Amino acid sequence: MSESSDRPMTFEDVLKARRSVRGFLDKPVPREIITRAFDLAQLSPSNSNIQPWQVFVASGKVKDTIREQLLAEITAGNVNQPDFSYPGRFENVYRTRQVDCAVAMYNEMGIARDDKVGRLNAMLRNFEFFDAPHIAFFCMEKSFPTTVAVDLGIYAQTLMLAFTAMGVSSCAMGSMRSYPNVPRAVFGFGDNLGVLFGMTFGYEDTTLPVNRLRMGRRPFEECVTFKE
Repeated sequence: MSESSDRPMTFEDVLKARRSVRGFLDKPVPREIITRAFDLAQLSPSNSNIQPWQVFVASGKVKDTIREQLLAEITAGNVNQPDFSYPGRFENVYRTRQVDCAVAMYNEMGIARDDKVGRLNAMLRNFEFFDAPHIAFFCMEKSFPTTVAVDLGIYAQTLMLAFTAMGVSSCAMGSMRSYPNVPRAVFGFGDNLGVLFGMTFGYEDTTLPVNRLRMGRRPFEECVTFKE
């Protein structure tokens, strides 16, 4: 159901409602809602139906332990060592879109361009999980080619849409790939699995300025080519 009415959300409603939320209430999501969302996400398509995703979800004290250890890595100045490569920066129009997103977010947070402390604190909020009650780490076998990562992206989108339809907010987080050995040690999964990204989820704190952010999208004609 939508949060504003008893009318069931249409698929279009869900797509338009989903967005990245960067501030959550201290209110755990009931386990039955979480398991229902993951059950629906399991319907996602994948190459030859291999279903390559392995997801590790932390809540409560386990989540707090991971958060503290990640923050300790940053405080110690340890260089991140992701399991999979990631571009240091994007180029051309992609760089423009990346910068536009960052500027819009900092503006909502009242952080000036030359406010180094403010920008550092904003970065650290990622590793504080934006105060979310739950954090998920999305993994796949390191031996898989990068094309298999597409399947995890499809799976994550399905999960986020399922959460949205149930009134639960989320934020997919590339920063959670930074120190994979932290979740690896806490959960005890093998070195054969690599962490691709993470996702916080919970109930949105609507009082936070950063959650006013609404990023637009370019017209689909700029991204899709038809030929008959």
